[in-house]
Amino acid sequence: MKSTTSVQTRRSSRRRLSRREFVQVGVAATAGARLLHGSPTTQPQDTAVIQIWLGGGPSHIDMYDMKPQAPVECRGVYRSIATNVAGLEINELLPLQATRMDRLSVIRSLTHPSNDHVTGTHAMQTGHLGPTSKSPEPRHPSAGSVTARLRGANVRGMLPYVHIRPDLPTQLYSQQFDAAYLGQEFAPFTVTMPFPFYNADQSVSVRDLRPLDAMTVDRLRERVALSQALTDGKERSFGGAEGLPLSTQHQQAIGLLTSAAGQSAFDLSQESDSVRDRYGRNTWGQGALLCRRLVEAGATFVTLNTDSSSNMWDHHGNLKQGFDRQLPAYDQMLAALLDDLVECGLYDRVLVVVCGEFGRTPRMNKHGGRDHWGRAGFALMGGGGVRGGQIVGATTSMGEEPASRPVSPADLLATVYHVLGVDTSEQFVDHSGRPVSVLARGEPIAELF
Repeated sequence: MKSTTSVQTRRSSRRRLSRREFVQVGVAATAGARLLHGSPTTQPQDTAVIQIWLGGGPSHIDMYDMKPQAPVECRGVYRSIATNVAGLEINELLPLQATRMDRLSVIRSLTHPSNDHVTGTHAMQTGHLGPTSKSPEPRHPSAGSVTARLRGANVRGMLPYVHIRPDLPTQLYSQQFDAAYLGQEFAPFTVTMPFPFYNADQSVSVRDLRPLDAMTVDRLRERVALSQALTDGKERSFGGAEGLPLSTQHQQAIGLLTSAAGQSAFDLSQESDSVRDRYGRNTWGQGALLCRRLVEAGATFVTLNTDSSSNMWDHHGNLKQGFDRQLPAYDQMLAALLDDLVECGLYDRVLVVVCGEFGRTPRMNKHGGRDHWGRAGFALMGGGGVRGGQIVGATTSMGEEPASRPVSPADLLATVYHVLGVDTSEQFVDHSGRPVSVLARGEPIAELF
């Protein structure tokens, strides 16, 4: 990996590394290991994925599969508005998306058999049913980890898989975005953003990748050289990246911390105020902007998790109160992302996927909310060469289940892998030594191509 160091001033005094700097180097070393192991053996195509994850289970009936003719206890409290796609109506709080639905296709018949958060999340992230909330250990690698393993980054020096999530303690659902038996070198590089999302933060940054000063980088290089000299080439392995020598990881860490691709991509201050304002001065808006910067710099799979730990979309009660706050910010963020991808010339090679782990019950409950419902849900897909403006499948009159063209999580991921050029018949060896295919079933959604 080539790295460059931009030096404005050099401090004359030498000092020890601070605890924060040691943590930064450790994080970057792990990331560097993923860079090394994630490098593809063949030249990949340059497609990429931005996944907007609506953790908790967004209501299909109240967003993209509205039922205005259904009884009041089913149709909910919102009215639907027309979009620029004939026959497609969406929630009235999504007016910006309504004028851009020709860039997105709506899958209205997404379905799987579980109402469990962990099971649903695992299914949507891996294409396999598996763990439950009582036994949450992931059984299969997420699509991002598979991509890191089989595709690597689009640009050498960038991370292949990044997971942007709220700055909350890791809980059960976050595990389902991990690498499972592929190993931690293919786990996502995790970026934490301020919580809650609506707290305006005009200085969003990635704490673990703030640049070290020039003297610190020089000292790190000296230490690597000294380590090589003292060990006489007998380098020790470090951390969870099996087979990677310590000095190689340090070189990767230094490169990530100082390279234009690794450092600049995370620096939102390089964007104009007008661009940052367009996305929205909140965690979701700035997170979506970071997604664009990362794929532009060469990341292959980036997930913006709008909430995995506190189930932001899990509206068992007060759905209207939640949506009144969430949907305008979500609408602004997604519309800005689509426009920006087009303006940057990235739309045709970057696939945007929006989904959660399941939909919500057809009937409102006594608390003014809806409960878990795996039998029906939605997903949006746009860019990356897929056709926009398509409506795939339909649910019954009250949104209980698919009435036509059921789409499984495996079908959705087969579509993602098709865009990425990943062979879903590729096999890995799981913890028990058994060969497991990327997907055991699932076909790309033909209507989108």
